[in-house]
Amino acid sequence: MRFLAPVVLCAVVLASCGGGSSENKTEKKEEAASETPADNSMVTPGAAEAAASKGAALIEQKDCKTCHKVDVKLVGPAYKDVAQKYEATDANIEMLANKVISGGSGHWGEVAMTPHADLSKEDAKEMVKYVLSLK
Repeated sequence: MRFLAPVVLCAVVLASCGGGSSENKTEKKEEAASETPADNSMVTPGAAEAAASKGAALIEQKDCKTCHKVDVKLVGPAYKDVAQKYEATDANIEMLANKVISGGSGHWGEVAMTPHADLSKEDAKEMVKYVLSLK
């Protein structure tokens, strides 16, 4: 009986972090070697703000807020904690975007993030750029 409450809690948490779509979509596999790093040397502050607002809008449309908040750790880490841990480098943006798409656990504890296979790589990168801008 004393194990019933934690089991029910885990089931509710995992169910609430599910993907936003029930459609089965195939994920395109991209070779990392074919991608070239973006040259951000010409990015203007206005462009950076536009990218951040696009990322924020995408987060609002998805199920991210079920497990994440800006300042408070819920099921997953707070966005500001992620921004403190990772610099906004091309390599980190790529790695975190892949994590958003494929899901998994280990970086922030044992609770696994639900995969978001229906999310495009570009949208995932925009979302990550927004999160990393919250320092």
